[in-house]
Amino acid sequence: MITTPEILTKIKNHPLQKIKLAVADIDGVLRGKMIRKAKFLDIAETSLGFCDVLFGWDMADNCYDNITYTGWHTGYPDASVTLDLQTYRQIPWQENIPLVLGDLDNSNICPRSLLRKLIKDYENLGYIPLFAQEFEWFNFEETPQSLSEKKYQNLNPLTPDMFGYSMLRPSLKNNYFNALFDELEKFNIPLEGLHTETGPGVYEAAILYDEVLSAADKAVLFKTAVKEIAYQHGVIATFMAKWNADLSGSSGHLHQSIWDKNRTQNLFFDANDSHNMSDLFKSYLAGQLYCLPYILPMFAPTVNSYKRLKEGTWAPATLTWGVDNRTTAYRVLNKSPKAIRLENRVAGADINPYLAMAGALASGLYGIQHNLSLEIPEIKGDGYKNTTNEKLPKSLLEATQKMQNSTIANQILGESFVQHFTQTREWEWREFSDAITDWEVKRYFELI
Repeated sequence: MITTPEILTKIKNHPLQKIKLAVADIDGVLRGKMIRKAKFLDIAETSLGFCDVLFGWDMADNCYDNITYTGWHTGYPDASVTLDLQTYRQIPWQENIPLVLGDLDNSNICPRSLLRKLIKDYENLGYIPLFAQEFEWFNFEETPQSLSEKKYQNLNPLTPDMFGYSMLRPSLKNNYFNALFDELEKFNIPLEGLHTETGPGVYEAAILYDEVLSAADKAVLFKTAVKEIAYQHGVIATFMAKWNADLSGSSGHLHQSIWDKNRTQNLFFDANDSHNMSDLFKSYLAGQLYCLPYILPMFAPTVNSYKRLKEGTWAPATLTWGVDNRTTAYRVLNKSPKAIRLENRVAGADINPYLAMAGALASGLYGIQHNLSLEIPEIKGDGYKNTTNEKLPKSLLEATQKMQNSTIANQILGESFVQHFTQTREWEWREFSDAITDWEVKRYFELI
């Protein structure tokens, strides 16, 4: 790990006289500013002020009217933000300008702060969580202007037809495909793999695993980085969970394991178990299965998320687990003492990675602390046909109400966070409910 003085020296000696700072909002959207290097060096080890509207509006900059944290009633003052110099990197497609991430000081609602608190709980037990994020996303030969002019209809996908794991299709936009891999590597977001998925213009990338806070930082930065690199190649990238009803959705699978404090032993592995699963692993998984229905908006945060969670669509719809089974909510990969891990297949590409990883850690910790047994039986074969397990909530409203009224959610995440987060999800549902959709116009305009 590079030291703080070394990072500050790198920034001081950088030829550019500017630096970018960013904070992820409740939706995982990066909000930030560019400042003079001299100003940055003055505040780098203290804090700076960001208008707290960062957590007072939605992704479209519409101010919430139902939250207590901030609003017209507080005057939207500055919030104190502490920069994490360990997130320092340079943006290779923008003159190598330096970038640093931060989070709100002493905050109960900041996603990154919540994740850091949970990491400390694991460290106090002598554990180090390692995570890795996968993303699927669709690519279109469009621009922000053409999207607006077309009203997001009749878009031109980057490549045609269904062709998963294609060696041929990426060659149509070879410069873009290679730029993703190469530029992200320079940006300190190394990829384990990049390939086409099944669907027109859809890619999947697996980010190399890391300690969970760094993994979350990389996942948040990945989404913005992909969009910026795509812009340079005349491409629009979307991480919507389900942009087209006739195509599979876009996932944001989370791979998780718990290691000893020296990072020498994967504590999920037990060679004496029939599935190579340690008791710790079983309790961690049991906690996630138990808590998932009460914190589902952490993994499915938008109205659109629930269009993806359908039977037979490569996304789960029930509370299930299985060994190397892609029809279940949780997939156990158990072939290697080093690589044994748990994959959460509920999460979509639209997640806020800080919140998704926090939800995974909090529910896993609940299972460990309560020594939960893995009572839900393993699913073998088609998990969609199994009707014995609990079905997941069908809408953001249902999931939000379940979380809001849950003692479990408040216990593992904190009452202040749950109140603020569920209020923002209620707002999201209200915004959707007030909108007139194309479906309504086509169905009712003439015939009703």
